[in-house]
Parts: sequence; structure tokens; C-alpha cells
Amino acid sequence: MEWKKEIKSFGIIVAVFLGFFYLPVGITRFDNAIFEALELAKWYAREHVLLCLIPAFFIAGAIGVFISQASVMKYLGAKANKILAYGVASVSGTVLAVCSCTVLPLFAGIYKMGAGIGPATAFLYAGPAINVLAIILTARILGVELGIARAVGAIVFSIVIGVVMHLIFRTDEKQKVAVQMAMPQQGDTRPLWKTSFYFAVMIAILVFANWGKPIDNSGVWALVYNQKWGITSLFSVILGLIMIFWFKMKWWKVVSAALPAVILAIIAPTSIPDEFMPMALFAAGAMGFSVVTSLDKGECGEWFSSSWTFAKQILPLLLFGVLISGFLLGRVGHEGIIPSEWVSAAVGGNSFRANLLSSLVGAFMYFATLTEVPILQGLIASGMGKGPALALLLAGPALSLPSILVLNGIMGFRKTVTFIILVVIMATTSGMLYGRFF
Repeated sequence: MEWKKEIKSFGIIVAVFLGFFYLPVGITRFDNAIFEALELAKWYAREHVLLCLIPAFFIAGAIGVFISQASVMKYLGAKANKILAYGVASVSGTVLAVCSCTVLPLFAGIYKMGAGIGPATAFLYAGPAINVLAIILTARILGVELGIARAVGAIVFSIVIGVVMHLIFRTDEKQKVAVQMAMPQQGDTRPLWKTSFYFAVMIAILVFANWGKPIDNSGVWALVYNQKWGITSLFSVILGLIMIFWFKMKWWKVVSAALPAVILAIIAPTSIPDEFMPMALFAAGAMGFSVVTSLDKGECGEWFSSSWTFAKQILPLLLFGVLISGFLLGRVGHEGIIPSEWVSAAVGGNSFRANLLSSLVGAFMYFATLTEVPILQGLIASGMGKGPALALLLAGPALSLPSILVLNGIMGFRKTVTFIILVVIMATTSGMLYGRFF
């Protein structure tokens, strides 16, 4: 008998038994934290998995199938023109208006296709950080100077973080370049303008399906919001035409992909609540599209296979991270296991500790797009300093516990930890400087 192995097994059994024996079920805070974890996971499944992640998985899969490695290396590779690479990556958020979780499949797609660690992490930070609507909302609710500081800080952050990541891991980058140069280069199978338009249509579906409701019911933002599902449907039709004329898919297959949504709209207009009807139709259309592409024997089948690979890799870790995040910190206006007064008391003033803690909370707490603004509004009303507020705005949208778990699987432990440290350091420093001058 291997006593060391048996003692280890016995220790695990005892630890699990004691864990259940002393499980704090019945204590209000613990029970509430469990409830908040499940509520956040429920909200995430309803609001993000269908509308954000499914389009993002298809876009990431398309990057791996329809964009040649040579093209990625030319514009974002380790030897690409640095001004072009970091310039494109740093302003990506103005187009993508996504959260830290939705950008992960897109990051995984370009990183695995050969993008350098510098431009890739610049894109990873900028995607959720430079959200035009979020910056405008910040300026209107929290002050113009804070909105401007957030916009400028996010762009500068993305470039600096990307450059520092490249310098720290330059040995790995040289090895990647050597491997890429030894690989046979293949050109794109169709003209660049067709590929660009195809990706623009998919990005438009992602953006308009997730278009947030503005505070003011007038203006362009409100007009787009009121017509968001009509615009999303239009781009979905355009995507269907692309599948027929450019990808040579049979027309009846494309029509059959749309049938689940059409049938659902006809037979269940009253059985599904109005607020869930657009989401249900979107889900039905996505399911039909998935079935049709998965059964295709050509490049569309490869597209689905690539998208499904990203989904299997990323989705379980995201949902697990959302549960943990909800348990620890709760949702907007609801507490988890950590009392909110602890956070409020620790982020007052403009001390190093306040800015550092604000950056850490922002880095690990999950913020859905735009929710960081009402959270900060409440914290500022409770005495939070302006410096820590900016630190949270710069660290929060770009990172979260769910995204950290996924990043570890994509680029490894060392690079993930380095990225987190850089975000926290720069957010803390920016918060202290901003708090000193404003």
C-alpha cells in the first residue's frame, strides 16, 4: 500500500467533509452571495451569451478560416509596421463596443493566427475600453473631464501596454517570427474588399444587436436603439446573400437557416413575453445558421468547426468566472460575500491605497458594458475620490475574473499575470495623477 498516496486521499476526504459540515448555509450573507452568483449567471446567459458571444464566436472562427495567416502577420504580426499595428488595435473599441468577455474570442482568433503579443494585447485592452457610448455616458453623468480622461487614458493605455508586453516577451516573439517564416505562406482566397465587407456585416450584427438604451429618448443614439432589431435583421439578410453568392451555399440552405426564426415569429407571438421575443428570434436564427454551416462539407463547415472550438474553450470558463464574480462582489446595487461598505470606505480620497484597491476591484469585478457608470455614480456619492474613480474606469471594462480565467488558457499564465499587473499599475498611476490635478 502506498501510504503517502492514501494519506493524501484521506486528507482530501476529510477536507471535503469538514467543508460540508461547516458550510455556512443559513447565514444571510452567504445565502445572499449564492443567490447573487446565480442571478448574475442568469443575467449573463440571457444578455451576453446569445447576443454577444455567439456572434463573437462566429467572427473569431471566420478569422481562423477566411483570413490568411500572411494577412494577420502583415498588419498585426511581430514584424508588422508598429505604427499601423498599434494604431489599428488602439482604436478598435470605437468600432466594436464590446465588453471584456466578448472581445476574448476575437483576441483568441487574431492571436492564434499569428498576431504579435503587443498588437494583440493592445486590441484586447482597447476593444472594451474605448467604447464611444460608454465614454459619452461617463462625460454626461460623471463629468466632462472624467470622460475625456477616460478616452485619452484608454487609447494611451492600449499602446503602452502592448509595447511593454512586446518588450517583456520579445524572446517569445522572435521564436514566433522564426516559426512563421518557416511556414508556407498562403494568400487570401477572395478579394480583400469582399473579406472586409463580410467581416463588417458580422461586426454590424454584433454591434446593433447589443446597442444599449440611452438615457435620453431623443437623438441619434435613441433613434438607432428604437430601430436596432430592424437594422440587425437587415444585416442578417445581407449575410445570407453573402453566403449564397460569395460562399456558394445553396439558396434553400440559407432559407432553411432562417426558418426557425420565421416559424417562431408566426406560431408563438403571444406565448413569449415581448421583451424576450427579439432575443428568442435571434437565438432561433443563430441555431438555424449553426446547423446549416455545421452540415456543410466546404469552407462553411470549417468556419463552424473553428467557431465551435473557440466556444468550447472559452464559454465554460466564462460562466464559471461569472459565478465566482457574483458570489464575491454581487451585482449592481446588490452585495455578494464582500460587504460593499468595505469597498466604499477603502476608495475615499486619492491615496495610493485607494487607487490601487480601486484598480484591483475593477480588474476582478465583472462589468457589463455601461454598468460601470452607475456603479461609480453610487461610489462617488458615498465618498469615492476622483482618482480612484478614473482608476476603476480604466481597469474595470478591460478585465474581469471571467476574462482572466480565459486569458490564462489562451496565452498562458506568465503573459496573463503580466497583462493584469500592467493594467493595475497604469490604472493606479493614472488615478493618482488625475486625483492630484482635479
